[in-house]
Amino acid sequence: MTQQPFESLQDRLIREAMERGEFDDLPGAGRPLDLSDAGDPDWWVKRKLREAGDTSALAPAEIQLRRQRAQLLAELPGHPSDAAADAAVAAFNALVKAQRLRPATPGLPPLPVATIGADEARAARRRPR
Repeated sequence: MTQQPFESLQDRLIREAMERGEFDDLPGAGRPLDLSDAGDPDWWVKRKLREAGDTSALAPAEIQLRRQRAQLLAELPGHPSDAAADAAVAAFNALVKAQRLRPATPGLPPLPVATIGADEARAARRRPR
């Protein structure tokens, strides 16, 4: 009587998938793995961040608000009317005020974000695009 070697469920599923050709034509097939950062315990997080591309959503809320403020001021001249520009400024100012009520991010100094005043909004709106 010959004894069959034990095959785990995972091994069987992988073997069957290989036989069906499900691993053919994968991206990077035939190229060696990049293991240059294998000694770093956080290698997988760093690799995911590189793959993700835009990581601006990972920034603290205050930094995101500062970016939004600069972007809104740059876009104000393109708003179709003063009422639309005022509404956008009011919405941004509400976000800033709500952020001030939240606890600070641990380990970071407080990063105050200024609201956009009416004079600053008008000046930005008059700037040529």
